[in-house]
Amino acid sequence: MRVYLLFLTLFFCSISFAQNSISGTVSDSKKQPIPGANIKVVGTNSGAISDFDGKFVLNTSQKLPFQIEISALGFGSKKISVTTANQKVSVTLQDEETKLNEIVVSASRTPERVLESPVTIERMGIADIKKTASATFYEGLENLKEVQMNTSSMSFKSINTRGFATVANVRFMQLVDGMDNSSPLLNFVIGNMIGVSEIDVQSVELLPGASSALYGANAFNGILFMNSKSPFTSQGIRAYAKYGQTSQQAAGVNDYLDYGVRMAKAFSPYFAAKANFTYMKATDWYATNYDDKTTFGRDRGHINYDGINVYGDEVSTNIKGVGNALASMGRIPAGAVNLLPNTNVSRTGYNEIDLTDNKASNTKIDFSFHLRPFGDEKLEVIWQSKFGFGNAVYQGANRYYLNNFFMQQHKLEFKGKNFFVRGYTTTEDGGKSYDMLFTGINVNRQWKADSQWFGEYAGAYISSTLGGMTPENAHKVARSVADTGRLLPGSAGFKTAFDKVTNEASVLSGSKLVDNSRIYHSDANYNFKDVIKFAEIQVGGSFRAYQLNSSGRIYTDADGPINYNEYGAYTQLTKKLVDDRLKFTGSIRYDKSKNFEGNYSPRVSLVYSAGESRKHNFRASFQTGFRNPSTQDQYIGFNVGSAILLGSAPDNLTRYKETLPVSTTTGQFFAGGTSVNITGLNAYNNSYTAASVAALTATGNPALLKKTNLAFVKPEEVKAIELGYRSFIKDMSVDINGYYNVYNNFIGNLNVVAPLYGKAQDAPNPAGGATDLGTQSLHALTNGNYRAFQLYTNTKVEIKSLGFGLGLAKKVYKDFELGVNYNYAEFNFDQSQDASFEAGFNTPKHRVKASFGNEKLFENFGFNVSGRWNSEYLWQSTMADGMIASATVIDAQVNYVFPKLKSTLKIGAANIGGKEYIQVLGAGSIGQQYFASWTINP
Repeated sequence: MRVYLLFLTLFFCSISFAQNSISGTVSDSKKQPIPGANIKVVGTNSGAISDFDGKFVLNTSQKLPFQIEISALGFGSKKISVTTANQKVSVTLQDEETKLNEIVVSASRTPERVLESPVTIERMGIADIKKTASATFYEGLENLKEVQMNTSSMSFKSINTRGFATVANVRFMQLVDGMDNSSPLLNFVIGNMIGVSEIDVQSVELLPGASSALYGANAFNGILFMNSKSPFTSQGIRAYAKYGQTSQQAAGVNDYLDYGVRMAKAFSPYFAAKANFTYMKATDWYATNYDDKTTFGRDRGHINYDGINVYGDEVSTNIKGVGNALASMGRIPAGAVNLLPNTNVSRTGYNEIDLTDNKASNTKIDFSFHLRPFGDEKLEVIWQSKFGFGNAVYQGANRYYLNNFFMQQHKLEFKGKNFFVRGYTTTEDGGKSYDMLFTGINVNRQWKADSQWFGEYAGAYISSTLGGMTPENAHKVARSVADTGRLLPGSAGFKTAFDKVTNEASVLSGSKLVDNSRIYHSDANYNFKDVIKFAEIQVGGSFRAYQLNSSGRIYTDADGPINYNEYGAYTQLTKKLVDDRLKFTGSIRYDKSKNFEGNYSPRVSLVYSAGESRKHNFRASFQTGFRNPSTQDQYIGFNVGSAILLGSAPDNLTRYKETLPVSTTTGQFFAGGTSVNITGLNAYNNSYTAASVAALTATGNPALLKKTNLAFVKPEEVKAIELGYRSFIKDMSVDINGYYNVYNNFIGNLNVVAPLYGKAQDAPNPAGGATDLGTQSLHALTNGNYRAFQLYTNTKVEIKSLGFGLGLAKKVYKDFELGVNYNYAEFNFDQSQDASFEAGFNTPKHRVKASFGNEKLFENFGFNVSGRWNSEYLWQSTMADGMIASATVIDAQVNYVFPKLKSTLKIGAANIGGKEYIQVLGAGSIGQQYFASWTINP
């Protein structure tokens, strides 16, 4: 009670503090208002932002007299002295290229100019969002230097930097107002599905490369910061509405709808609140890649076809083996087996476009309450809640339809001038999501069991062959006979089977994905700059607890949720030397996860400002980063049809259990029964590499078999060196950077095959006899008595990557702005030293991006055109490997401001006149998108 009374006393005492209310307008040299200008009390964090008409109101308890600084992107800043309470000011800012003078926080966790950042950093502000020619600001990030976008679905786009790109990018972190919005279950960012509304964005900062020293294990390849507007400095009701159409050869022309509203109010200097709502709905890009995922050049007419966007055809068996089984049961004469070819045949599958409604949607809702007990930014208490749900397609080992997927986050934060303490929780619900591969497999099984289908196929083939047909025609007839009664997409029977399968979680009969996982996270930071004068010193730390809960569908958590935690602590010292021209930054972080030993991540950087005006800035940094194996790497136990994805945490291997049938009399004799119980230990301790089993199948030579020999997955490490230069040269901003990374213990996947009986050994002797365990394991492989696994492991081969980036921006004539950037990236991995390991660099060697525009072409009218090109590159993933073609994409927009209506009309188009292209092998081709948006800025 005493504590409560003390708090009330402090709170009401704060109300008595003197308040100064400074109001005014900000305009350019042509007397046009400048919206989004920053007004800040010099030496404090108190500030405001100008509205659509350039007007602002700044409330502060700072004692008179003091100065305010007014700045805006593209203009020089100006300081004004404030000598009286309630003073009114009118400020005119002059045009100036100031991109490199913008203030960023992410690189060092403290405010600093982009020019002085110790590492490469990219930024998108309010003015950039207005100019972007993309349909959304998040898609517009693709035009930044270093950014590579991977589009799995229209509503699921993932950002990558510096190589090793996947849709499930576990090496890249994304923070929204300080909250990591990665999926608790899968450890990767799900695009902007629970991000921020474009009318609530204050700034976006991108930090490419290793950032473990300050941000922990997941910031291994880069980190994106999205910061929203404060209701204290950005008030009122803003809204936007977009309507347009998408065009794709496979999907045709379809409507696109996107709208949102933001409401914010500072009720007093002590309390403010805001709320956002956005909704997007469109027809997704149809995925229609019908190439065979296993054999290049194999078309749909092949008897063992396995299409990339076809599901159900993964079920395949040796047709001669089926004949042997039929003969042993007396259903066909023993001699008829010789008419069957010794080859595999797959079931007829269903196209992806028949297994989803192809709808993409996203709804985001968030609200926050902001309390300033002392009426200023000395202390601010924030409660924030975010909700996101919708439909999208996620691609991992298979394609998954996230149907009514739902995620929520709740945060409580205390922050002040030199500190913050926050805690938040993230919870997700898979809704009605399902695995498309098992949907196809089990819809097939609803109308005809695999054994019946293959039996009918074998019987029809024998009959056709005896009738004199060629093998090619006999196969066609056999498939037609076996497909009799097949459920056709659109029919009532298909819908009934589809609904039943997608509502059943067991992969034996269903495809539903179950997910009710969550994380609890807290972190804190304190800057001693007002206490210690020798240098700027910061300390901080974080703690995270995972609760994985898929009810045994994705993880080995059938008996209850899996819990584990990790924590970290860091410190950083920044010191300016040599007349403040040389800035030294040194930091080190220690992280510990439940299943792994602790890791240290040091970083050292130097920035030197040369020249009389200190505009020539040279930077160099060295960092050792690391990444802990993700929740998938450790705890997954997921059947993807062709294999079991199995995490390598020791307790995970014993939790994974399965009973499998054993075929053939000899096999049952070796196994000691008609079925065998196996665990995850079989995958690690008694298996062959899948590559050597494939060699056995191709040649029949058991001497090619190699026993699997690998350790449990452990953290991967990177040593990162970066050099850079930033400057203004004759009014042109220049940003050059180069990096060199050395990866050790790089985490990847290894496919293995575990025999159900016998002992795996190198080159087993086929004549070893019935008691020889190597002979028994060879028998298991040649008779289909095995289980395939995909394991998470580290390669012993050192991987190296390097890259170069150049960014140029200049006003080429009056207010016409031209920007160009180029990125080069490559990696080095000696495949011969680890033939089965896929590094998955998945990054073009060359990327070029350019933009040209003028926001003041004439009164209230502006335009912008952006273009990008990338060279072709190899895509490697657990789903499919292949080449992604080079692509050229042109986006454009024109906008007109209606001052009296306080509104902006924008008409834009993405991929104008360009051919369709893909960014993820297996995802839909990206077509054209046209839209018109109306934004109200009161």
